[in-house]
Amino acid sequence: MTSVPTPIPSRTQFVLEEIKRRILTGRLTPGQALVEAELAAQFGVSKTPVREALKTLAGTGLVVMSQYKGVTVRMVDADMAREVYDVRLLLEPEALRRAVRRNASLDAARDALERADAADDTAERSLANREFHRALYLPCGNPLLGRMLDEVRDQAALVSAVAWASSPSWEREAGEHREILRLALGGDADGAARALHDHIASFVRRAFLDTAGDQGEEA
Repeated sequence: MTSVPTPIPSRTQFVLEEIKRRILTGRLTPGQALVEAELAAQFGVSKTPVREALKTLAGTGLVVMSQYKGVTVRMVDADMAREVYDVRLLLEPEALRRAVRRNASLDAARDALERADAADDTAERSLANREFHRALYLPCGNPLLGRMLDEVRDQAALVSAVAWASSPSWEREAGEHREILRLALGGDADGAARALHDHIASFVRRAFLDTAGDQGEEA
């Protein structure tokens, strides 16, 4: 019987992850053009894996493909932020509530919070914060709920990257993260869910004041 070889990471996957990282850490900014030939030269690949990576990123909402403008990093405005954060407000606190009630391990969230606190730069801190939130909702016991939140995860990170670039608020959010984790580790499912809800709602209100009227009642 012939063994199945371990798949080698594809060039497309490498290009995809690198472009995503650059977008979510602010190296590629909203509205910036993404030219296949230029990216292919930077990564030392042909245009084909770049093209496939950009198609995938368009599907996740990080880039926009236009017949006239080509491919650009998605612009972020109050409407886009409200749509993404509405989904998070509806689903993420409930996912955390369920994770706490089922006594799921939150070690990954603690580790991510420690990495964020020890980060040397904005990019590292941003990625650690994304992992912190994912580690809170992923062990909710409902894989579909986790996947639904994963689908908006990149767009939420893009909103955060734009907001942090104009008005850094790391310290405040780090304190809120610590309180959310404290409540969750203490077994207070409802308290942790409320703290997470307030954290998400207050961030988008601070960053995009146009949304205050819509989300103020929820916070």
